[in-house]
Amino acid sequence: MADDDFSPRTAHQIRSGGSAPDAGPSPAPTRTRQVSGGGRAARQAGLREHNLSLALRQVLDAQTPVSRAGIAAATGLARATVSGLVDLLIEADLVRELDPPAAVRAGRPAVPLVPARGTVAGVGMEVNVDYIGVRAVDIAGRVLIERIELGDFRRSDPVVVLDRLARIADRTIAALIADGVRIAGTALALPGLVDRITGPLRVAPNLGWRDVDVVALMTSHPVLAGFPPHLANEANLAARAEAHVRRAGGPASFVYVSGEVGIGGAIVLNGEIFRGRHGWSGEIGHMVVDPFGERGAAGGTLESLAGQDALMAGAGIDLSLPISHLADAAAAGDPSALGSLRRGAEALGVALANVANVVDVDEVVLGGTFAPLYPYVHATVADQLAHGVIFAPWAPLRVTESIAGEYPAMTGAALAVVETVVADPGSWLPVAAD
Repeated sequence: MADDDFSPRTAHQIRSGGSAPDAGPSPAPTRTRQVSGGGRAARQAGLREHNLSLALRQVLDAQTPVSRAGIAAATGLARATVSGLVDLLIEADLVRELDPPAAVRAGRPAVPLVPARGTVAGVGMEVNVDYIGVRAVDIAGRVLIERIELGDFRRSDPVVVLDRLARIADRTIAALIADGVRIAGTALALPGLVDRITGPLRVAPNLGWRDVDVVALMTSHPVLAGFPPHLANEANLAARAEAHVRRAGGPASFVYVSGEVGIGGAIVLNGEIFRGRHGWSGEIGHMVVDPFGERGAAGGTLESLAGQDALMAGAGIDLSLPISHLADAAAAGDPSALGSLRRGAEALGVALANVANVVDVDEVVLGGTFAPLYPYVHATVADQLAHGVIFAPWAPLRVTESIAGEYPAMTGAALAVVETVVADPGSWLPVAAD
């Protein structure tokens, strides 16, 4: 799923015993193309790159280990072609062979293929209102390193916060390289508008940041100078992680809601995130759902009515406490907590009904802080959808809980980087001798 302009970059082929770059530009590209002067050779090289990516995708997306014959059957490529491609992927340390199962019939048993573990990783980072963190995920989807630091970053100084995050990332990357892991790159999830054309963070209201050159601040650190981060909205990256774990059933279409102090959203259509012209789609928290009422501030926006602070305040709970206190109060039957959650869920359902009427999806996924609150909000949200969506009588919308796990935006950021490896696995082949 290539939805956040994470185009392939130089592959940093740093092997065991290597050290983190001290400063300066990234290492030279490792890809060696043996292309003669004519156009046909270039087209043939491009075809091989496409087929390498296709074969690697089959291995990564398989729910059980796939064989060379299985890849050939799924892609329509000749078995001899697939065998050659797989050999290259093994040489690049992107795919590994398992021992073949015991033969149950005559003939050579198929050799299972799996993603290589701990060889190549993407580094995902996130700044949110109450935490910053770094998570490294390898091509097999395993978390290799995770570092989370809690704090209150409302109305914070971006220079101070990004410096703190960059130091965590520097230590993480250095540790990975020391373990022989090759770094595919970095990506940073931010709770605000990231301009996908010109690059900077335009505004993150709950952080109090505006027009911040995030990449320049991050790459002032020596290690990140070699791995400059891609930037993306945290809800879009969380939705990417959600779509990834749901891929077994095929490309899904859903509206993802990322509940935090702010409320973000993402629209996923057939497995692809719809970003909009500037990458600013999905800002559902700023949708006005109660323009003439007394409830909330900021003109009755969804965020002012159903954001974490609004839900906690409505229940009479200290805003500095974790959201688990609200869930615990609701589980104990506290009337204030249940009433606050009902009111917030009503506002959320109205907003989502408006979205569904425009984009025509059949599922709403509640993530972020709405995941632990799911038992207390999903029925009310579903009721609002049933009443407010015009096509609901013929195609009722499902309301489901996110299954991407904790800190999904960090996972999505790392997966977005890993996707660049899948898009261009030829960059990870060993350098050919002249």
